[in-house]
Amino acid sequence: MSLLHALLRITAFRSPLLRAVVPCAAAAVVLQAAAAAPSILARSERFYDVSGSATFLAVGALSLYLPALRARAAGRIPALPSLLDALLLPAGRTGPGAAWWNWRQVVATGLAMLWTIRLGSYLFKRVVSTGHDSRFDGIRDRPAAFAGAFLAQAAWVTLMLAPVMALNAVAPAAAIAAGAAGAGAGTTAAAAAGTAAGTAAGGAAAASLVRVTDVLGLGLWVLGFGFEAVADAQKSRWLRDKKDKKHEEAFMTSGLFSKSRFPHYFGEITLWTGLATFAAGAVATRPAQAALGLGGGPAGVLATSALCFVAPAFSAFLLTRVSGIPMSEGKYDERYGHRADYQAWKRDVPRLVPKLW
Repeated sequence: MSLLHALLRITAFRSPLLRAVVPCAAAAVVLQAAAAAPSILARSERFYDVSGSATFLAVGALSLYLPALRARAAGRIPALPSLLDALLLPAGRTGPGAAWWNWRQVVATGLAMLWTIRLGSYLFKRVVSTGHDSRFDGIRDRPAAFAGAFLAQAAWVTLMLAPVMALNAVAPAAAIAAGAAGAGAGTTAAAAAGTAAGTAAGGAAAASLVRVTDVLGLGLWVLGFGFEAVADAQKSRWLRDKKDKKHEEAFMTSGLFSKSRFPHYFGEITLWTGLATFAAGAVATRPAQAALGLGGGPAGVLATSALCFVAPAFSAFLLTRVSGIPMSEGKYDERYGHRADYQAWKRDVPRLVPKLW
């Protein structure tokens, strides 16, 4: 426990955002370094995606529990709170989890974890099936470059979890009440505690109301998650059928691949846009801005919104400019660029967004 206390003290920054982001980023680097060492020695990328998913899960859970861990280390709570309380207790009811988390924090963290579990398992099955990942053909025998891939994955985890970390950085109602109660002594302290508790309860009730950004964000997430999952399932089935000699198609043009040449990438960008919208709407409220140490004006809202939308922006950049579409399209162009049916597919089917682009 002393090591935990030391780590929490080192990262006890004045800014709640830094108190959330710095420990999570450090944890991502440490976990990826631990995964990189055996992979470099074995010259194998087999567990690269699995380690990324495991790091994603660990960092997401850490971001959710950090405020409670700090309170537990300081002796302000006897035990860690319950996630079920935050989800199941109605507004105004008390419970350890309800005091520490708003339902949006639990939902956002859970959705991010659900996505990485599905994608990580899919990618692991794919690399086991094929025996290798072509992305690593030029670097698995170069230790420094291979280590760089794991470091890049740590950065990817941190950036993609930015909206979750921003939302989870908002101080819990119980902590706000406790802080206000400590502002005075005797009758003054009791009055402060009562006022803070009332404010916290009122804030909790208001925070439980569903907002437009909740509906829009969750709707986009469901659309994107479904699009990506269906596209991956269709591609897997197509590959199995090709391996079993059920068809002789050189490249896939059916299903969602008749609507978008890269429907799985469209789905991923869409779901992260949804999660960013969901989180940004929550942290833009005046109570959340105050809990983050911001004034609640346009500058603070813009800053937290920008932090939330780092995830979809980074995802879109990677998938459309770096390792996603450029690598896949370059490979397809080299193999099938001379074929009229391939050129017709490229001409008639949007690159990413169905019916648009």
